[in-house]
Amino acid sequence: MYGKAFAPEYQGELGSALGVNSSYEEVLATASRAQSEAGTALERARAALAVAEANRRLGRVGDAGAAWRDSYRSARDAGDAGAMSWALWSGGTLARQCGTLPLARRLLGHAVELAAGSGDRLAHGYSLAGLAETGRIQGDYAAVAELHERLLEEGRAHGEARHMVWAMSGIAQMHRNTGDYAKALELFEESVRIATEADDARGRAWSLRGVADVLSVQGDPDRALALLAEAEAICRTMDLASALAYNHKMRANVQYRAGRYESARDTYALALAEFSDMHEPRGVALSRLGLTKSRARLGRDRAKTLVELDELERDFARIGLRHARDMAIAFREEVRERPAAERAGAAAETGADDTAKVTEVAEVAEPVEVPEASGMSRVPEAGGIPRVPEATERVEGTERAGLSEKAGVA
Repeated sequence: MYGKAFAPEYQGELGSALGVNSSYEEVLATASRAQSEAGTALERARAALAVAEANRRLGRVGDAGAAWRDSYRSARDAGDAGAMSWALWSGGTLARQCGTLPLARRLLGHAVELAAGSGDRLAHGYSLAGLAETGRIQGDYAAVAELHERLLEEGRAHGEARHMVWAMSGIAQMHRNTGDYAKALELFEESVRIATEADDARGRAWSLRGVADVLSVQGDPDRALALLAEAEAICRTMDLASALAYNHKMRANVQYRAGRYESARDTYALALAEFSDMHEPRGVALSRLGLTKSRARLGRDRAKTLVELDELERDFARIGLRHARDMAIAFREEVRERPAAERAGAAAETGADDTAKVTEVAEVAEPVEVPEASGMSRVPEAGGIPRVPEATERVEGTERAGLSEKAGVA
């Protein structure tokens, strides 16, 4: 059994003022007001956390980076390890969104340790979930599958629908990416049902996208597009900028699989522009791959296609997206082999029967939003309270997650 979905990242007085389905513009306005009026360090930490999450969901990564650091500093001043853990969870989630996966693992690993020491069960669960998602996005299923299952059981045990939806969708995504479409569809549809009954609109939108993905692979593009339209309406209502961009990318995936290459090209271009505006390199790279494949299907110059695929392979390797890198390599091999196949086909026209055309089943990899279970280093302690390590990593000239050296936590 489970109750209505709730949002534990809205804490203190914000917990009664905001809900899981509040639009993120509303969250930002309410939390910013609470931050300016905060009378204690802990109140400021809680308000800044909500500001960080609203800005992250709205795609404003610079503001989100500043807010989670402010939350961490305020929580440290208050001596509250649980609040510090929530701030690091927010920072790690932002780092993952921005494609800095090693930094995401590091921050989320520290969040797990702080939460365990503080006794904050929800912060501990959310931080572990963040680590699990990071590993899944990288394609390290062996390391994170068991953790997903454990988190699902914990969600069931405590009746937390939102966490059940997250874990179930993640498990479904792994089944989908390893070819077990029937199991993936069953889990995604169950996730939609739970999210609907628990009034978790965001979870419903993400789960609908998963159902649409599997239906498309199974050859039902029109039903998939209808579900994506329903999910898009939810994203727009809640101001879910990142989820909307991923929805558009999935729409392009569906169009591509259906052979509607011109529509796919245009939709990938839309998603690419949205991800670029948000400085989200993972989405940028995935959209570029889809755009490159669509243009190739429409007759783009072979040499230009191969150059782009080489660049994308390097980008996926740098970000750590194994599944996407494998698909870029596979498509590059297909492009290289195509001239020989075309020559063979032309020769066969002299009298041989036509052979069946091989259609492509592979698609552009879809991350669905833990750590590698090992290798989480401890945070150096100062006076018993950990400090956040500084980071100077950048993405395509943009500061990753607002975590540059000049903006490090002090």
